Amino acid sequence: QLQLVESGGGLVQPGGSLRLSCEASEFMEPYAIGWFRQAPGKELEGVSCLSRYGDITNWGDSVKGRFTISRDNAKNTVYLQMNGLKPEDTAVYYCAAHYLYCSTRVSRYEYDYWGQGTQVTVSS
Repeated sequence: QLQLVESGGGLVQPGGSLRLSCEASEFMEPYAIGWFRQAPGKELEGVSCLSRYGDITNWGDSVKGRFTISRDNAKNTVYLQMNGLKPEDTAVYYCAAHYLYCSTRVSRYEYDYWGQGTQVTVSS
């Protein structure tokens, strides 16, 4: 099965930037890759998703214009560039795979493969 590993999280000050990476264990081109996040005690939130054809789904207005998703199929890696980070962005960030297209349903049961997550903490 497809294995996904997130990296790039950490502690950053408000207004700072991070680039998260999602590396797949095998050829990932047939998959849409989405980024999700979950803060303690809160529901899973969709962030952004990139289909295998380059179509982008952005779920939340709170990250619009600040987060950018991209992929490098040669490296089997999808990135999430996060700029202008705010304390409310603090969460565990997950990447997940869905065949071909991004599903608009934000659910652990909708996407087929998930990484273990990487912690992003935005604090002074």
